[in-house]
Amino acid sequence: MISFLRFVLIVLLLVVVAMTSAVITMHFAIHGAEVSIPDFRGMTIAQAVRRGVDLDLNLNVENHFYSTETPAGHIMNQSPAPGTLVRSGWHVRIIESLGPQRVAIPDVTGQQERLGTIEIRRVGLQPGVVAQLPWAGAQPGTIIAQSPQAKASGVESPEVSLLVAEPGDASAGSFVMPDLTGQMFTAAAFAITHAGLQLAPVKDAPVAVLPVGSTASPLPPAPSYPPGAILAQSPAAGERVDASTPVALTVAR
Repeated sequence: MISFLRFVLIVLLLVVVAMTSAVITMHFAIHGAEVSIPDFRGMTIAQAVRRGVDLDLNLNVENHFYSTETPAGHIMNQSPAPGTLVRSGWHVRIIESLGPQRVAIPDVTGQQERLGTIEIRRVGLQPGVVAQLPWAGAQPGTIIAQSPQAKASGVESPEVSLLVAEPGDASAGSFVMPDLTGQMFTAAAFAITHAGLQLAPVKDAPVAVLPVGSTASPLPPAPSYPPGAILAQSPAAGERVDASTPVALTVAR
């Protein structure tokens, strides 16, 4: 009986040792793969990529903005923030500076969308969000508003968003709400009021490079919008609206 009890105790001791070893091994396996995100801000893209490779991090250039403070080709912002602990292989989203704005914003209102897009690309800018809206008295496909406006200065993004006329008579009743997300507020507000809709009080929301989360797998990048861009709208795109429908916009600040 004593021998049996001794055998049981030995077996229990071995089980405890095995479980403790497994827990310790798992702890080191998990925490040994953790990386503290460095501060990439101010680095060139090449410097940041080399630093990321050394730490087994993947860098993704998410967006480009003009800046009078950060030299062209250097990093303006990042996500996750410096000092954040992440797994090896994590994706770090960065925003690259284009330096000060030196490109004049062309006037493409009144042009067909295709010609306006060609003109935007010709001067070195990129077409941004394109929204459609029924517009009485304008040929379908005609650009009726743009953001930023022509010759605007202090522009942050190298993109020009367009509001394009689509077939339909906005004054004849209801129509489908366009997607204004990403449009600059000035252009969207102009379109809303011209269409005969009510513009509700604007909601402001601070914007930054959004964190990628804390799950084991890196999440896909989320879009970043400059201040003045529309982050959300109500009614949503695709809903039918009329002159009595108030339109609420959430704008990045």
